[in-house]
Amino acid sequence: MAQGKTRDLDGMLVALVGGTGFFGTHLAQELLARGARLRVCSRHPERAFRVKPLGGLGQTQLVAVDVLKPHTVAVALTGVDAVVNLVGAFAGNLDGLQGAGVGALAQAAKDAGAKAFVHVSALGANAGSDVAYARTKAEGEVAVLAAFPTATVVRPSILFGEDDNFLNMFGGLVSKLPVVPVFGPDAKLQPVFVDDAAEAVASALANPLAHGGKTYELAGPEVVTMGQLNRRIAKAAGRSPVFAELPDAVSAAIAALTGWLPGAPITTDQWKLLAAGNVATGTLPGIEALGVNPRPLGLFLDRWMTRYRKFGRFGVKTKAA
Repeated sequence: MAQGKTRDLDGMLVALVGGTGFFGTHLAQELLARGARLRVCSRHPERAFRVKPLGGLGQTQLVAVDVLKPHTVAVALTGVDAVVNLVGAFAGNLDGLQGAGVGALAQAAKDAGAKAFVHVSALGANAGSDVAYARTKAEGEVAVLAAFPTATVVRPSILFGEDDNFLNMFGGLVSKLPVVPVFGPDAKLQPVFVDDAAEAVASALANPLAHGGKTYELAGPEVVTMGQLNRRIAKAAGRSPVFAELPDAVSAAIAALTGWLPGAPITTDQWKLLAAGNVATGTLPGIEALGVNPRPLGLFLDRWMTRYRKFGRFGVKTKAA
């Protein structure tokens, strides 16, 4: 358990719905460190076994839940003090998983007597988008607030961390390929450290009177382009591949022609989201309004990319004494 954390959630029973993924695991650690009791709800609760050692004996409970089956949700939320909805997907029944259907989850939380509800949306949520992911994320926000008006909505940017599938994907590419294609090299991103985003969600739970009914954008302190990000990762990994920065027309064509294939480098929807960028609008309160001072990517990158260096940490040159 982390040291020095304020135990402002001491004894609170929090249900993490869809809490077995990357963000859910980091959020669980933050909540446990602040004294919360957790009920991790997922279709595959066994994936949360790694969470149990993060807290004390009996502090974490694992429950099988399918948000598309209301009776499983009602049982799982019995007696909870707060709920965090982390369910999200890029394919499948998006309306039910993260769109209008999440209103039923918010209603179930209200019926169970929960005093706080945090809905994790996405920075690219857009009701007018022709991309189902972005459109249903926006519709989910509306559905949640209609059922639970004092809910807090957070829109995180791309989350990065030592164990993510974002930086590590690019780290793997620059360490293996002599030529690395870059889709949308000028697309702007504002990635946020996963532990900072977790702290923000925990703070919203700790003070629902101050943060309820509001929407926050969770973004990091710096904006980078895809081209810049790839070059920074390569430098941190001590690699020098050739970057083939693809024009937008070429990227769109590749997505259209190959995106339907298994293992395609990019789909049409992914390309549209990338081209639109992923930065805070500035029209909504940011992560700082939740008491978090976000940390920049550069604070961690050199250390995390050591695994992708030739010979790993033994390939790092040190100055002679």
